[in-house]
Amino acid sequence: MPPEKLAYALARYSRSPDSIQQSIDWVRTHDSSKFLESFYFQYGHASIADLGHVALSWEGVSEIAAIEIEDEQLWDGQARSSRYQDFSRSGFVTPPGLDAAQTETYQAAGRRLLDTYRTIHGRMVEALSVKLPRPDSMKPEAYQRNIAARAFDVARYVLFLGIPTGAGQVTSIRTLEKQIRRMRSSEYAEVRSVAEEAARSCAEVPHCSWRADGQEEPLAPTLAKYVDPDPYPGQAKADLVQWAAQNLPAASGAVPEAVVLTKTTDPLVDIAATLLYAVTDRPFQELHELLSGWSRARQAEVLDVALKTRSRRDELLREFRGGPYAFDMLVDIGAYRDMHRHRRCHQTRQAFTWQHGFSVPQGLVEAGLESVYTDALGDARETAGRLPGEAAHYLLPFAAKGRFLFKMDFAEAEYISKLRSGVKGHFSYRDIAWRMKVEMDRVDPELGRLIDATPPWVEDPLVR
Repeated sequence: MPPEKLAYALARYSRSPDSIQQSIDWVRTHDSSKFLESFYFQYGHASIADLGHVALSWEGVSEIAAIEIEDEQLWDGQARSSRYQDFSRSGFVTPPGLDAAQTETYQAAGRRLLDTYRTIHGRMVEALSVKLPRPDSMKPEAYQRNIAARAFDVARYVLFLGIPTGAGQVTSIRTLEKQIRRMRSSEYAEVRSVAEEAARSCAEVPHCSWRADGQEEPLAPTLAKYVDPDPYPGQAKADLVQWAAQNLPAASGAVPEAVVLTKTTDPLVDIAATLLYAVTDRPFQELHELLSGWSRARQAEVLDVALKTRSRRDELLREFRGGPYAFDMLVDIGAYRDMHRHRRCHQTRQAFTWQHGFSVPQGLVEAGLESVYTDALGDARETAGRLPGEAAHYLLPFAAKGRFLFKMDFAEAEYISKLRSGVKGHFSYRDIAWRMKVEMDRVDPELGRLIDATPPWVEDPLVR
């Protein structure tokens, strides 16, 4: 059944003594759009829209757009992996709005980064083949796949956010509505454009017909009428940016460790610190300690600023959610892309920036490729400085560091640390997962001892 009709059938089933078959038969002869318009969109019975699911594939979008697409806690899907696929022939997405000269400047930089990606991958294959000879027990084909994949683990650091990728998702109508409304208010023109295309696709007959007679119906035509841009999060952010500029003291300038755990016990301080974290470039622990010394009225003022333009229909900002363990991570974008997929935690990302520097993989240094690598990243950074606004973000390499806050309960911390520290993982997120274990040992040792994480110095590089 089309998703909206399925949602109607299951909603009616829950509200009547009829069997599910009788409810389905009823829906065949009644208009589901009128039901959804009345009960979902007008009366706010949002759980109804959780009963119908839509499958969408987003093809040829940039990594920036993919991050925005996937930034839903209830999102189910997967994107192309930079660890197992060769992106050297994929080209790249050029951000909208550039003039001819800016377009040429951007594209020349993109071509240089992809040339470097090819060079590093080829040289890393050679270096790893010498460092890690094939065991007699391993078939040559499996060995070559593993060496190539390990080489991609290093080469991917010069991939950049303009690289095209694809993401397939299966989400409820409710999540899809939120996703499209959020994306239509994005700072990135590309993201706004693909959100509008997604809304149009819901009102059209699907591309892949599964019915033998080809008589498909639109997937979610009612949803397509109610996905106007959501202005509230952007306005709240702008208000918080202004408040922070006027009220926060000068930053300490201290650069903390890559992963720092703060155990939050005061919800008001936690929420206020998270709201300010999202609109500044400051470490979470610094903000948390600062706000802990404020009066309750001063702490509450931050929340009031974030809420002053909220309408009755708007949900609370994601910064109001969380868990007792807040892991502030100053890590490279590639590692963040891997960690981003963990949905049982609440995530807040600071704005993409060039100011935190780059990660340098040790394997690349050992292979004598550091100068090739740093020269390419330096050129990209210099070029980005000549591009306007958000377009500069499209040249950010996966090596660029940023601040990302992950808030969770202990069960999720244990799960991530144990899973992501395993020898099959990428070395960047293995390091993060191990640091999470170390931080839990420091902050809550009785719980930290329960985390069975694998230290990064324990390696088995030919295992995938």
